[in-house]
Amino acid sequence: MSMIEPNVTALTWFALFAGVASVGFYVLTGMFPLETRPDLKGRPLGLLLLAVNVVLLLALVGGGLAYGAANLRWTSLIIVGGLAVLFAPGLFNVWPQRWRDGLAGLAIVLAGLGGALGLLQRVGSVFTL
Repeated sequence: MSMIEPNVTALTWFALFAGVASVGFYVLTGMFPLETRPDLKGRPLGLLLLAVNVVLLLALVGGGLAYGAANLRWTSLIIVGGLAVLFAPGLFNVWPQRWRDGLAGLAIVLAGLGGALGLLQRVGSVFTL
């Protein structure tokens, strides 16, 4: 395995971050356009949750890419990132419908993205000045 990727621990962490980001992306894309989502459009809490989730998703994608570029071979980065995007719809479809849509889905994604960002900071110290 060391000939393929010498840093298996970093590869595992990157796979986790890429998986969470991919599933979060699929949940959040279902919330747009807002004109088709009257359950979110009329609620300030729903719009706030959506905005916070988008910001956290962008931070996780950027931080995950920075972590992967610093610790992995570029081939590992591409392959694992591609696998995460490829298999995320399967994880997304396992969720019950009430978790995918509406405020419950946004709250679950918020917890997942926040937890993944916390782990990313703890493991990789990506967001330092």
